[in-house]
Amino acid sequence: MLTFISCAKTMASRCSLKVPEVTVPHFETEAVANALEMSQIPAAELEKLLRVNARIAAENRVRFHDFCSEDNHPMPAIGAYTGAVFKRILPKEFTADDFRYAQNHLRITSFLYGLLRPLDGIKPYRLEGDVRLPEKGGLSMFNYWKPLLTDYFMEEIKSRGGVLINLASGEMKDLFDWKRVEEEVRVVTPDFQVWKGGQLKTVVIYAKMCRGEMVRYIIKNRIERPEDLRGFSWEGFAFDEKRSTDSHLLFTLG
Repeated sequence: MLTFISCAKTMASRCSLKVPEVTVPHFETEAVANALEMSQIPAAELEKLLRVNARIAAENRVRFHDFCSEDNHPMPAIGAYTGAVFKRILPKEFTADDFRYAQNHLRITSFLYGLLRPLDGIKPYRLEGDVRLPEKGGLSMFNYWKPLLTDYFMEEIKSRGGVLINLASGEMKDLFDWKRVEEEVRVVTPDFQVWKGGQLKTVVIYAKMCRGEMVRYIIKNRIERPEDLRGFSWEGFAFDEKRSTDSHLLFTLG
């Protein structure tokens, strides 16, 4: 069983997380090329491309400019991202065995690096999937990565039993030929919803926190079967058997 999650927009500038090792990303060469191309874009244009304010655009202009600097040391991906999902994974409480298990059973999407293992060393950046780079023939990052990632991703899933636990945001499907993924392996998508006004609704921040908590649950409990995720609960969220299917596990609150 392989679990995959989305990268976060926010990243640390330094990481003190103690890990057994820091590994090299599979698509390191492509990431460096992407970063070098991004480094040629002025801050004012980055502001529009990344849909950020001037301060964040300037910060990321510097990040890309310094990407290959010897002083810019790579950080393990699981400690580099600082979004809500990663905060709930809480890797600072992992043992060495937890990190090794995560390295084999968790993958993280990245518009710069393609697909990452938790201990892969990465550098701070910000990038969006719809960014189009001239040297990529005007392809969006989604379309650039799709032919590179699909076969690699499929091999990763199949080598771990042919089951994918999809805890990534919906847009991340566009990094792959998702139709092929669903045809060739079993995809199970947990979902987290809240009862409001007699209806089930997705509250984004709760969904992100639950995804992180479920990743933590999988790693800490060495979960190998999707069926065993039904025992997951957190802050009132619990498995809703009536509204779940084999491919869609619903956890509700309220």
